[in-house]
Amino acid sequence: MLVEILTGIIAIGGVWLGTSARVVKQYERGLVLRWGKVHRRPRDPGLTFMLPIADRMRKVNMQIVAMPVPAQEGITRDNVTVKVDAVVYFRVIDPVQAIIGVEDYRYAMGQVAQTSLRSIIGKSELDDLLANRERLNEGLEMMIDSPALEWGVHIDRVEIKDVALPESMKRSMSRQAEAERERRARIITADGEFQASQKLSEAAAVMANTPAALQLRLLETVVEVAAEKNSTLVLPFPVELLRFLENASKVTERLQDKSE
Repeated sequence: MLVEILTGIIAIGGVWLGTSARVVKQYERGLVLRWGKVHRRPRDPGLTFMLPIADRMRKVNMQIVAMPVPAQEGITRDNVTVKVDAVVYFRVIDPVQAIIGVEDYRYAMGQVAQTSLRSIIGKSELDDLLANRERLNEGLEMMIDSPALEWGVHIDRVEIKDVALPESMKRSMSRQAEAERERRARIITADGEFQASQKLSEAAAVMANTPAALQLRLLETVVEVAAEKNSTLVLPFPVELLRFLENASKVTERLQDKSE
């Protein structure tokens, strides 16, 4: 009889342990609801026991969650239709508030992130979405973090992933970039021509003072042309020789006048 009683007690104890023992993992916290009410503080990681039937445990993941935000379509402040998607990194800091304060904190976080992203699109210009993402990320994080704190959730960071533009806007931006590059090329070419004209003007002034320099430059040009390939080169008559012949003819005429 005693053996049967002990066996029954051991069996009941085994069933009780099986139904009351719970293991909470290192990255979790166990929230115990006794008869529907929160019982004490969340259970720490490890082996914990509950009252059978009376207690129910909700485990809350305390890890950082990377939640993608679906692409939201909106019109920017400068009237451009874009689609923007993002990713939100958050973690639970208050398990009680995350379970009691909101029905499904993950779903609530997703809805807040989507509405906040649409709001950011409407307040920003296209250039800000493309170039000033850090400032927009900070603004988006502040918009999401305000309601999240009431749900026991902390926002670690928010990142805008991609900005999808319409094909017509892509073509317009491509034409604009091409026109800008062409404008810069023309400015550089014109600047080079201006600098070259200044140098040529200075060179002309030097050659005007020293006519022999012009002849030397002419000979150097002839050497450069002849070095490339064999060809027939028509060399202009030296100007200095024409001046010499002109002066010689004038001297001859004067001598003839004197002799007469």
